[in-house]
Amino acid sequence: MNSSPRHIHLSGICGTAMASIAGLLRARGHRVTGSDAAAYPPMSDLLAALGIPVAQPYAAANLNPRPDLVIIGNALSRGNPEVERILDERIPFTSMAAILREEFLAPSGRPARNSLVVAGTHGKTTTTSMLAWIFQTAAALDRAENSAFEPSFLIGGVAENFGTSFQLRPTLPFILEGDEYDTAFFDKGPKFLHYFPDSLILTSVEFDHADIYADLAQVQTAFRRLVNLVPQRGVILAWDGSPNVTACVARAFCPVERYGFAPDSLWRIADLHFAEGHSRWRVLLDGQPWAELALPVAGEHNALNATAAAALAFRNGVPVAAIQSALSSFRSVRRRLEVRDRVAGITLIDDFAHHPTAIRETLRALRQMFPSADGHAARLWAILEPRSNTLRRNVFEQELGESLALADRILLASIYQQERIPESERLHPDRVIATLNQRGISAELCASTDQIISTLVREAAPGDVLAILSNGGFDGIYQKLPAALRAAHPEAAANASSRPILASMQEPAS
Repeated sequence: MNSSPRHIHLSGICGTAMASIAGLLRARGHRVTGSDAAAYPPMSDLLAALGIPVAQPYAAANLNPRPDLVIIGNALSRGNPEVERILDERIPFTSMAAILREEFLAPSGRPARNSLVVAGTHGKTTTTSMLAWIFQTAAALDRAENSAFEPSFLIGGVAENFGTSFQLRPTLPFILEGDEYDTAFFDKGPKFLHYFPDSLILTSVEFDHADIYADLAQVQTAFRRLVNLVPQRGVILAWDGSPNVTACVARAFCPVERYGFAPDSLWRIADLHFAEGHSRWRVLLDGQPWAELALPVAGEHNALNATAAAALAFRNGVPVAAIQSALSSFRSVRRRLEVRDRVAGITLIDDFAHHPTAIRETLRALRQMFPSADGHAARLWAILEPRSNTLRRNVFEQELGESLALADRILLASIYQQERIPESERLHPDRVIATLNQRGISAELCASTDQIISTLVREAAPGDVLAILSNGGFDGIYQKLPAALRAAHPEAAANASSRPILASMQEPAS
């Protein structure tokens, strides 16, 4: 692909991966514009900080002046006015995953990168962020002017240690979150099949994305194809706690190293314990003591993620001391157990919930993070917007209730754009609520975000933890709720915070 500066337009720019590729393209020197139906944080903040204009909503006129190339996001389909103009006028177009490979992973005239891919139904964003931070820390400790450890990366979320979701460097390591969702309306294969990993972490495999996969077998087929792309010289780090993962890596052509709690796993977690929101554990390598690791976040799933990242980094030459230093200073990912605010002793948590398993692990981690002073758990609220294509369907209706049951009080919002889901496939929130109430758990179905906010303002008390669970904007609740709580508690001091949105992202001259 031609790498000279061009005008590149991204239709659907506010998706996490699309905003990240927009930043990478701008760092490479291209003129970048974009459009979307609507923009909301954190990616709208990132794009604004980059100075990339975003037109809203979609319109054919957004392609004026005519760009040299359009990247079409996977949320767009036939009938979209920009898609129709692109096809009518034969404007060159491609997908996010394709240009990532052609422009950055294997660019013409440059050495191919060392592609380190993190994939799985759950945990891939956090694990990718951990892996990138380990390499960045190793580069800092290396003290070399141009350390070979310094990574390029693309993450499906804003990594707090970097203040961004991407970084471009001339060195070979390129750390990628491998997404199993489809690539574009003209390429229905998973995005991660474009990334040709040299090494791979596989965190989990479950049925998800019910809008594009018919069943678990189709999901497993996608991951098997990814595994089949790893060369013999590569390595796969695979979680030991899932028969689905075992099935997907069974026919790999490269070494497969299992990690987790199983006694026979090569990378075995031992003596895991939590205290005051922190995690500590030992890792045994082939039965022998290898490292003691600490992480300033709780949750068994985070210890698993960190162990996978540590193992893959070590296999790529990163010293143990750098791994330990990086994990002890890891600051998580925006919208992953993120403390958004504290008002009048009430803690607001934002988490990117998209699947019952993710909800379960989030609520389990919050139980560990927020014990009260007397040793009893704080009252935990789960405020859920069924928004992902899986949660909006009834395929996991029972599992959703079981996950939510880990909270003390549950507020369930209406299904996001429920009219787009066939009625026979649609989640029945009233049944979830009824099942929870029958178990003696206080759960309520709310018709609007305003009703959720008024309930929380009326009933939430100091010490409570409010877990707001959605993979979208949730009708602005992240801004509306703190404002409403402050209005109800004028004595509470404003909790102003400033976050770095933009880190050093420009690729230095090679």
